[in-house]
Amino acid sequence: MLDHQQTRRLNRQDYKTLSLAALGGALEFYDFIIFVFFAAVIGELFFPPDIPDWLRQLQTFGIFAAGYLARPLGGIVMAHFGDRVGRKKMFSLSILLMALPTLAIGMLPDYHAIGIAAPLLLLLMRMLQGAAIGGEVPGAWVFVAEHVPEKRIGIACGTLTAGLTAGILLGSLVATLINTTLSPATLVGGGWRIPFFLGGVFGLVAMYLRRWLHETPVFQQMQARKALSEALPLRRVLQHHKRAVVISMLLTWLLSACIVVVILMAPALMQKQHGLSAALTLQANSLATVMLLLGCIIYGLLADRFGASRTLIGGSLLLALCSWLFFTSAASSVTALFVTYAAAGLSVGVVGVVPFVMVRAFPAAIRFSGISFSYNLSYAIFGGLTPICVTLMMTLTPLAPALYVLALAIIGLLLGVWLKRDRDGAPFAQRADICG
Repeated sequence: MLDHQQTRRLNRQDYKTLSLAALGGALEFYDFIIFVFFAAVIGELFFPPDIPDWLRQLQTFGIFAAGYLARPLGGIVMAHFGDRVGRKKMFSLSILLMALPTLAIGMLPDYHAIGIAAPLLLLLMRMLQGAAIGGEVPGAWVFVAEHVPEKRIGIACGTLTAGLTAGILLGSLVATLINTTLSPATLVGGGWRIPFFLGGVFGLVAMYLRRWLHETPVFQQMQARKALSEALPLRRVLQHHKRAVVISMLLTWLLSACIVVVILMAPALMQKQHGLSAALTLQANSLATVMLLLGCIIYGLLADRFGASRTLIGGSLLLALCSWLFFTSAASSVTALFVTYAAAGLSVGVVGVVPFVMVRAFPAAIRFSGISFSYNLSYAIFGGLTPICVTLMMTLTPLAPALYVLALAIIGLLLGVWLKRDRDGAPFAQRADICG
């Protein structure tokens, strides 16, 4: 019976769980990222009109960055309760904590109405959003991994990661639609609020739909056996699972750096370095993002079939090749731009292996806390430092983006080799811990 449970196909309930988790995750990422697409108009409205443009831009992006800085604290707190009182409760709380601040941003009075209180309230809302996303991503990976059979964890985590990335694509599409249909005056007059209202409402709907999800079987079994962590879960993580934390942080660096450089920074780099039009690079970027979604699912399937180590080794080699070709030859022609960007986007899908490794790296009783601490701390550090590092490197060589991604691909390759010590790529936790 146990073997059947571990190897059975995904059933209707599994697909329902995956769909609702991916939908909620996509909407949360949309809510978190939509700010950056309207940063210019927000900066114009929420800061004094007499300050220099560079200072206004710096303050606006500082508020955007505050969301990243709030991720570790929010993630650690929510993970603590996720390990102690249940995955589902925190899974529902995270989407509520994202939807309400997003709605609030859409309703905030600007600087002309309430003065300095406007940017301060905006900062508070961004920090609440950061706390929410810090709990959502690790919580979602744990939630789906503990629902599906062990032999389907890869496709479950890959599909969910694809759903999270779809939120970035949705934000880009909504921003493009609003900017092309509304005049600049209408946009400043209130049109910029529309995507925040949409995100908030959709988030509340997704939270309502999550009511139909069930607590994970793994957590229910731990409750029944009274096997929940009596000590502070994070303390156990830091005392007994340092190796798992290091590996998870390095994998998160791979995930964050690839998405930041190849998906988020590349269009602007192409425009600045090679004089390509914004419309052309954004079209190619949309294609690359779609390929990334597909890649996450494919690599999840491969991880189930061949294990984490072989999938990570092969995926890192492909990432090195495709990203190098993209950054060195994309500007040679329109065809080369679209073909190489699509291939690079597909190869970045190797990040779909990251949650597969992490959910198997920590015992069930402290899994949420272990993943949340490793992922959010690493993302706060490397997600913030990667653009700065690449920009500084570009003063030395125009190949800086390609070299940075190549370095991360080598790290991914080395991690894959290290994981090969265990035949199924789960060297940290015992099988009983993985299955609950």
